[in-house]
Amino acid sequence: MRKITTILIAILFIGVGNLKSQEPITKDIVEIGWLEHLEDTIPLDLVFNSEENTVVTLRQLIDKPTVLSFVYFNCPGVCNPLQESIARVAEKTDMELGKDYQILTISFDISDTPAKAQKKKQNFIQNIVKEKAAHWMYLTGDEENIDAITEAVGFKYKATGLDFAHPSGIILISPDGKITRYLYGLDFLPFDLKMAIIEAQQGLAKPTINKVLQYCFNYDPQGQGYTLSVTRVAGTLILFIAALVFLGLIISKRKSKKEA
Repeated sequence: MRKITTILIAILFIGVGNLKSQEPITKDIVEIGWLEHLEDTIPLDLVFNSEENTVVTLRQLIDKPTVLSFVYFNCPGVCNPLQESIARVAEKTDMELGKDYQILTISFDISDTPAKAQKKKQNFIQNIVKEKAAHWMYLTGDEENIDAITEAVGFKYKATGLDFAHPSGIILISPDGKITRYLYGLDFLPFDLKMAIIEAQQGLAKPTINKVLQYCFNYDPQGQGYTLSVTRVAGTLILFIAALVFLGLIISKRKSKKEA
């Protein structure tokens, strides 16, 4: 019994050490991905250019629940599918764009211009009523303001030649600028968006269940996707199984003592 206990303790230590070596969500080591800043308030005085080439601040724009996304206009990967998905879910949800919420898309490429933004926007508002489409705004900016907003929300990206390796998802911002929800990936359910908008309106920050992806999966900059982290998942399973066996041995030992 003592020998088995020693082995299990050793397994637990190995598992913990493995998990620590794979820790993905600390500010110091995240290069590409999301670092959640739930309940933080974004800097509302940051300055950007709208697709109409007017200078605006986030404070001027954000007066209702806001769906925030980051793209760059020459992206060959996930940016276009992300915007298509946002357009699609905006059509399907029973929340009214312009009344219940608005959409804000910011380019993190300093070479993007308002003219590019306007052209890109036209690709994704085809099925949105013109009056409502005005509430989906595209912004461009300089390096200082882009760095400030991406850092504030924990959007981590990296230049790779002429392109960027970056994650995909949307962020919900309350009317007073508080970060209330992250929704990851490229597809969003109308119900999920509706609930996230309601929470943003109330200023309620809720963690995202899909955050498990950041634990079990690594972002692959070359493939612009997520790959399964086998060591991380295996480490978790080892800990779980070892804990169950250890608990079973303790219960069995207590039963044996009672019977004796």
